[in-house]
This record gives sequence, structure tokens and C-alpha cells, in this order.
Amino acid sequence: MASKKYSFLTGALCLLASYGFSQTTTTDGYRADDSSVVPSRRMPQHTEFMNGTYNYPAKPRSQWELGIKVGSFTVSGDIPSQFASPGFGVHIRKAFGYLFSARLEYMYGSAKGLSPYARENYLRNTPWVAAGYVPGTTVIYPNYKSKVQDVALEGILTLNNIRFHKTKTGFTIYALGGIGATWYDVSVNALNGNARIDFTNLPPDAYKNRKSTKEELKKRMDDSYESEAENHGVRRPKLFGGTYKTVGHFGAGVAFKINNRLNFAIEDRFTFTNDDLLDGWRWAEQVGPGGPYPQGAPVLTQNFDTYNYATLGLNINLGSKATEPLWWLNPLDYAYSEIRNPRLMRLPKPVLPDTDGDGVTDQFDQEQTPAGCPVDTHGVSRDTDGDGVPDCRDKELVTPTYCQPVDADGVGKCPCPEGCAPAPSECATLLGSLPSISFSGSGASLSDDAKNMLASVAARMRNNPECKVVVTGYCASSKAEQQRSWDRVNAVINHMVQNEGISAERFFFNYGQEGGDCNTVDLRAAAADEQGQTTVPAPHPNLRKGN
Repeated sequence: MASKKYSFLTGALCLLASYGFSQTTTTDGYRADDSSVVPSRRMPQHTEFMNGTYNYPAKPRSQWELGIKVGSFTVSGDIPSQFASPGFGVHIRKAFGYLFSARLEYMYGSAKGLSPYARENYLRNTPWVAAGYVPGTTVIYPNYKSKVQDVALEGILTLNNIRFHKTKTGFTIYALGGIGATWYDVSVNALNGNARIDFTNLPPDAYKNRKSTKEELKKRMDDSYESEAENHGVRRPKLFGGTYKTVGHFGAGVAFKINNRLNFAIEDRFTFTNDDLLDGWRWAEQVGPGGPYPQGAPVLTQNFDTYNYATLGLNINLGSKATEPLWWLNPLDYAYSEIRNPRLMRLPKPVLPDTDGDGVTDQFDQEQTPAGCPVDTHGVSRDTDGDGVPDCRDKELVTPTYCQPVDADGVGKCPCPEGCAPAPSECATLLGSLPSISFSGSGASLSDDAKNMLASVAARMRNNPECKVVVTGYCASSKAEQQRSWDRVNAVINHMVQNEGISAERFFFNYGQEGGDCNTVDLRAAAADEQGQTTVPAPHPNLRKGN
């Protein structure tokens, strides 16, 4: 009989497994915009979410779980229970959220027990008296076979599906608790056929070795369990012929995912009954110190019987157009995916600042351009002829290169024909050969050597107050070079004016020339009739440093 039962359970498990693998699995993950998994009653919320008027996506429709399980059923009572008594069950489970779900479960268990301690005062234990045993004279060794069934409604709390560093988990840990209806039937093996079991002639110290005592007792007993054990009779309600009790459960388990349809679970469930007859015995006796047999008057035990149900189960997810059961999904997955790669997030229209209003954002603008000046793609004022004067202020839009440098209005001064150059002046003789001032890097700071050389020039100019000096800077192939040349000429003249006390009117400002070293500013005595500008505006005052 037992082999047929186990064969049936094995076949049922294989059938469920083959069915689960044959089904079309749901897709990995859950898309918040998938309306096919949203039930109709939550569709208004889904519509608001998709329209951007509500922040939270609608809870999707999730699959049901059907499970079948087998395992070990044991009763904890007054008589020791044998280990690994068979039990099986089936359940159906539904999620109400990502953490909480409910399960309706049926369980059947059959437990046996055998006490290694003899009893003598069993007057109130009717099945033994009815079998012909005489209390106070004949000793017995209590035993039982208990068949227990229950139907329970349980709440299950998933403990690890909310994960901060991983999308999903391959296993879930859960705790459960619930209430149920239990009905049980207990019988006693008091006879071998129609004869009483021979409990005599056991070793006097048999009670000291429980294992050997049980082995000897099993040899003397058959497996009939023919006598109905003590029960509550009509004082307790009956269900399907068994004694009915309302019970409570708690337990825990772990489920391991095979695929989106199948998982297997290891679980242990403990049930407390408020009943003391699940093992057919509720009387306690004192064991006398002088021998193996109990002595004293019977009293009711103070502890109620409980039972434990440890199982290994196979679970299958059922349902189409639905996500996996929510306890397998991570509710943070949607939020994290939107942060990492927005698909449904409402992003504000980017506003990029443009301080000078030239159409080039500050991030890429290399110049704060005056209002109304056209610019290139870098935000720098256009200078068609490259004379250093922006087109918006250039009165001579195209100035030939040989007529440059130009004045502040962008008008050039073309050189005179050959032979019209002024003759050397006496100042060239009076001032002598003037030094060149060198600069390093891209800066316009004067070194100590340069300041010493300018002090010597200033002394000569004081001795010859009628003489003027031309200060010339070089290189003008780009706006940056033009501005750098201007800065260095300006640094030399400012030093002579501010530190040496020479009038600015005695210097001709000449920058951006060709034919010289870009890092050098030359000084020379001006010819007697030579004309030049004493002040020249910076060509690109708003040009950023380093551009």
C-alpha cells in the first residue's frame, strides 16, 4: 500500500514538472507600460501613469501558484513519535503585493509512536483495559498511529525580494502563519490478532536503553493498530469521522527558482492544537526510583500535543497575460531602470544659458560678444579681413594685409611707395640701439631683467625729451595671437608710464606685425616725421584666456 502511495506521488510530481516546462514562460522582467498585464479595474491608474499625471504604475496581474509537497510528519506528545512518518499536501497561493501573499493548503500526515517506558497505572486509558490488560498488574508500553488532516489559510511574508543591488533573486525566503481546521483519528496496537502482546520478561534495566527496548517491542508487535485510542467522544465536534480542532500554524521556508514557471521549496511548518489526544494518551505517571515500572496515581499532562510538517515541494505558476507571482519580482526594478535608462520618465526641456545672446550657449561660447555682432560657431565676433576689428565695428570691412595694422575703426594705413620713407632721425643716434623685451609662455608679465632694460631706456628718454619710441609686437595669424601681441606692447608702455614716469604720448603703439619673434617686443627710436598711434584699443578684449 505504501509503495503505491509513493509511486502515485512521484508520478504526480513528474507530471507537474513536465507540464510546467512545456508552458510558454513569461518574459524576464516586468515593463510598467505593458497594459496587457494590467487588470481592467486598475486601467484608470495605468492611463494616468502613462499620461504623466500619476507617479505610480498600476499593480500588474500576477500568476497563481499551485504546489504539491511530500515530507515528514511527526507528532510531539506524551509518547515519542517515530521520525520520518509520511505526509503530503497541496496548496494554491496568490500574491496581494510584493511582500504579502495568501495560501490555502490541504495536508495529510500519518504518524506513529512507541514509548520505551512501561506503564502500570492506565485505568483511564480505555483501549488497553478493553483489550484485557489489568491496570496495576500488567504493564504496557503505549503506542499509537495517528492520521491527521488539516485545511489551513495562511499568510506568507516574503523576506528577500526587495533588493538594492540586484534585479532579481534566484531564491526567496519566507515566513508563514495562519489558522486552520484539523481532524484526526488515533488507533492503538494492543493486540496481535486476538491475543494480548507479551510485554513481560524485558530486561530490568530496559528503560535505560530506549533504542534496544523499542527494537525488542517491535519484534513482539504486529502492525495492525486495531484498537481505537482514547478520544473526546461526543464532547468534541467531528469532521469526516475524526475529532475536529481549530489550530494555528507558523513556519518558514525557502523556494529555489528553476524557471519562470517552476520552483521547488523546502519548508517546515509547526502546528499547535490545544489538544492532548493526537497521540491517544493524556495521562502522566511518576516513575519510581526502585525499578522500571511507573508508580503513583494518574494525572492529566499539562502540555498539549503539537505536530510538525517538514516538506519538499514542487510549485508551478499558472496564468496567461500575467507576470510572475509578485514575490519573485523586485518592486525597485522599475524605479532603478528609469533612473539608469529613462523610458517613461517625464524629462524637462533642457534650457542652456546664453549670457550674451549671440546664439551660442555659454558652454561653448569663447567670447562675451557685444550685442548685435555676428559670431562664428565658437561665439567669437566675425572678423572678415582679420585686422582685429570685429565686422560690426569695422568701417573698412576688407583691409588688405599690407595695409594692416589698422586703427580703432578698422581702417588700414597702406605703406608709402618706395623711396618715400623718412630719413633716419637724430633720435636714433641720441637714444642708440634699444633692447628687445622677451616674454615667456603666453603671458604678458615683465621679468626683472626686462624691467632693468626698460629702466635704461627710460633714462635715455629723459635725457632726450624730444625723442619718441616705437614699441612693436609681432604675430597676428589668429585672434589669440593678435590679442597677445597687443597685451605685451601694452605691458611695456604701461610700465614705462607708470613706473618710469615717461609720458604715453612719446610711444607709438604698434602690434600684430609680421617678421619678428612672437615672444619679443622691439623698441626703436621714431624718425623725425614718423607718425603713429599712441593708444590702440584691444582687438579682442572679451576673448577668453587660453583661446
